[in-house]
Amino acid sequence: MLAQSYKLRSCLQRSSAIVRQQVRNLSIHEYRSAELLRQYGVGTPSGAAAHTVEEATKIAEQLGGKNLVVKAQALTGGRGKGHFDNGMQSGIHMIDSVQEAADVSSKMLGYNLITKQSGAKGKLVSGVYIVEKVDAKHESYLSILMDRKTKKPLIICSSEGGMNIEDVAKTNPDAIKKFYVQDSVGLTEETAAEIAASLGFSKEAEADAKDAVLKLYKIFKEKDATQIEINPLSEVVGQDKKVMCMDAKFGFDDNASFRQQEVYSWRDLTQEDPDEVIAKKSDLNFVKLKGNIGCLVNGAGLAMATMDVIKLYGGDPANFLDCGGGATPETIETAFKLILSNENVDAIFVNIFGGIVRCDFVAQGLVAATKNLSVKVPIVARLQGTNLTEGRRIIAESGLKIYSFDELDPAAQKVVELTNAAAQ
Repeated sequence: MLAQSYKLRSCLQRSSAIVRQQVRNLSIHEYRSAELLRQYGVGTPSGAAAHTVEEATKIAEQLGGKNLVVKAQALTGGRGKGHFDNGMQSGIHMIDSVQEAADVSSKMLGYNLITKQSGAKGKLVSGVYIVEKVDAKHESYLSILMDRKTKKPLIICSSEGGMNIEDVAKTNPDAIKKFYVQDSVGLTEETAAEIAASLGFSKEAEADAKDAVLKLYKIFKEKDATQIEINPLSEVVGQDKKVMCMDAKFGFDDNASFRQQEVYSWRDLTQEDPDEVIAKKSDLNFVKLKGNIGCLVNGAGLAMATMDVIKLYGGDPANFLDCGGGATPETIETAFKLILSNENVDAIFVNIFGGIVRCDFVAQGLVAATKNLSVKVPIVARLQGTNLTEGRRIIAESGLKIYSFDELDPAAQKVVELTNAAAQ
């Protein structure tokens, strides 16, 4: 989808290395998004989440047992076209009996759903969302996000929904409309009405559509959302509300987690990489790559430059790891554990420019981690900046085989040389 929020939300690209940068935004399951929509009075099909087959059976009975939909709850797009690691096809199934609800749920819960967005391993299905099947008269698309270029909230909508918005952009770009919101003014009634009119609904449904748009924007602002994506936003028949959100993907700004405690209580750690969860707790930015040179750097820009230089001399980074300005001996050791969790790592390159972070702290952490973790791979350390002399002394007196450098290029050459030697 256009405004995906799963795991890594943006890409940084330089001349020779492409790295996904962690954007720390919380994604929540569809059923949680539906709960939030209901809190704000936005129409959504009746339903509930189950985490066991027994719960799924009970919910299906409560909903009447017929004309229901079972949706796998995994933080990945393209669930309907995905497949499970047990061979079952699709993460979305229409059912017409309580027994079907039990059978389908038993083949979803606890298994990995593999989609175009999930990677080869897939995403664990930790729950299923069972909802009433609602007849849609027309399907549209609507998302709200922050446009970085203009620094304004942006509402993107299309009269063609229920499909990948990228496909609509290719086949019928005129169907996609954009509306910028002046943050100091907010979303006005007039703009909301204009958005509603562009969704392709009947005149009878436009009032409900306008109401839904206003409430969705209210959620976006009050809940510190980074993304609200409704696909499809549908005009329905036979319901109290003429417009309903049939599927929703929400993302929230981690910087606001202190004031969004309810939302952040909905975080599902089973959907996240365990190493990245550990990294986040230590305030480390960590992304796995496919190379064999582990990198520990302070600062995203310096980390990018470091990987570029490694590539320049024929090496291949195994990770992006930015320890930031608050590195301590403890966080350095945690960083080493994360790097060494990759069995492909043949050498570790530490590149620290001491400004806020002190070179002696880094050296202490480097020595302690090497000893405590019994590091077997060679380590190349390039330190510059605050307390550099003390940092050099700590490394020199450690008795460990750590190759110390003052400049980046010879350090990068050395780590690539050591890595090539290990591979022979």
